[in-house]
Amino acid sequence: MKLLSVIVPCYNEEENVPFFYEEFLKNELYFKEKGIDWEILYVDDGSKDNTAEEVRKLHISDERVHLLSFSRNFGKEAAMYAGMEKAKGDYVVIMDADLQDPPSLLPEMFAGLEEGYDSVATRRVTRKGEPAIRSFFARMFYRLMKKISRTEIMDGARDYRLMNRKMVDAILSMQEYNRFTKGIFGWVGFQTKWLEFENVKRLKGETKWNFWKLLWYSIDGITAFSTAPLSFAAVMGVLFCVLAFVLILFIIVRTLIFGDPVSGWPSLVCILSLISGVQLFCLGILGQYLAKTYMEVKKRPIYLLKEEL
Repeated sequence: MKLLSVIVPCYNEEENVPFFYEEFLKNELYFKEKGIDWEILYVDDGSKDNTAEEVRKLHISDERVHLLSFSRNFGKEAAMYAGMEKAKGDYVVIMDADLQDPPSLLPEMFAGLEEGYDSVATRRVTRKGEPAIRSFFARMFYRLMKKISRTEIMDGARDYRLMNRKMVDAILSMQEYNRFTKGIFGWVGFQTKWLEFENVKRLKGETKWNFWKLLWYSIDGITAFSTAPLSFAAVMGVLFCVLAFVLILFIIVRTLIFGDPVSGWPSLVCILSLISGVQLFCLGILGQYLAKTYMEVKKRPIYLLKEEL
């Protein structure tokens, strides 16, 4: 029998853990017909509630349910990597515990693999239930990434993806500390089929992603898969050097013709402020890449386990 490994990152999801298990079991008949065994790896990302305890209860009644518990909160990216590293399956799927990734799509996803695809990924065609400003910036992020990166990142893409072992091993070979899995999925290549579905609301609890977390996550994605911001900083430097040279010539000519070199100090202050702001902005871009490099060269582990069932 083939083995399916289901990776479920969890952070304060004690209410959703048992419901996800029950919903997943609705595919049991399909798995038996296809000769597929399965295991669920709940990855407890340093939860402060009883998420781990709920998984232990499930493990007692069903040994196919496993627990990976982090020593602290390392983030969803680390949780997904840990799950793939521990997964033993011929197929691996990543799903959220809040049922925003419907387990009912799994038969259709397996059909995609049977067609010869290496992975079947999902994307939302609507963003109903999300704040309007967050939806707007999310769309802008995907548009920007398409323009500045060679890596394919689909608009509305979820982490909900079914992959064969070959693709999972390729992802695991990328052991970078600063991980942006949506970009990694595209970077490793392989044939991917996309399934579209409408946005599903969380079953219980509240999302852990607010606007600022998503903003920093998008910055991680940009710095991880594009050097365009560095090129932008260089171009801005050249443009302002040219502008400064033109202004110097303009001031010299004006002084020689009209005299009065003192007037115009308000505009001078504005120009200095603008140039200083651009310089600091470009230094910030350089600082982001330097910070990522600094974290990579430390070679710290991506995660630390406190408990494993």
